[in-house]
Amino acid sequence: MTTIDANAARTVAPESSASGVNWAPIIAGALAAVGVTLILTLLGSGLGLTMVSPWSSQSAAVATVSISAAIWLIIVQWLSAGIGGYLTGRLRTKWVSVHTDEVYFRDTAHGLLTWALATLVVVGVLGSALSSIVGAGVQAASTVTSGAATVAVSKAGDSVGGSSYFVDSLLRPADPRKLPANANVTDTSAAQVATILANGAVSGSISPDDQTYLTQLVAAKTGLSDADAKTRVDTILKNVADAKAKAQQAAEGARKAGAKLALFGTLSLLIGAFIAAVAAVIGGRERDDMKAL
Repeated sequence: MTTIDANAARTVAPESSASGVNWAPIIAGALAAVGVTLILTLLGSGLGLTMVSPWSSQSAAVATVSISAAIWLIIVQWLSAGIGGYLTGRLRTKWVSVHTDEVYFRDTAHGLLTWALATLVVVGVLGSALSSIVGAGVQAASTVTSGAATVAVSKAGDSVGGSSYFVDSLLRPADPRKLPANANVTDTSAAQVATILANGAVSGSISPDDQTYLTQLVAAKTGLSDADAKTRVDTILKNVADAKAKAQQAAEGARKAGAKLALFGTLSLLIGAFIAAVAAVIGGRERDDMKAL
């Protein structure tokens, strides 16, 4: 090797002062992704709410609504990230004197940056609104399923004389046309019944002493015999237990639906990052090919 060849081999090309990141196409792609996300989320909200009806026979289950919302999240990420990444690749300037592998890496990085910026904008600016929209279907279905039971159990602790359904059911007279002589809606009987029911709801059961007192109180206030009063007390206590069980089942179903939605949301974000990177590479290659033509 001659001296000239050795010097040429040791010569290093000057480093470019320009950054390898083009923020203009990244911002443009991110804005496009945010816009598509908003449109598709609103569309999914409209489609999802049609699955919920106040009539239980026509309303979809909580699990169905949550799975549908999760699948729609993936679709939203797929389309928005794809459009944003592709626009980023097509709008960037051509990198001259850059190796093909480096161009591939830069396009991939631009796609990821576009996805990251769009995600931050959606979470930071539109996060609460979109969360409410996405969760509307699940919340509505959960309310339809468990609303009555939850309200019934919570009202058991109300001490407003006779306003609770269960309290009223216990103390209503056997024959409203023949009210007992000692019937008085302003006394403390309803408050005592409500307190016993509320304590039973908290502790999980009503003690035998409290059940005996309820039987005596119901017999005194309604004109029923002791046997009939005990039957009424047992029936109402069973209804309270059933309502509490339904409320717990609905809450557990909503918790599981929320957990599944969070997992699918994470999966959708990972899919969006991958799609944005691939779309940016495709857009960049098409942009360079068009420049060559």
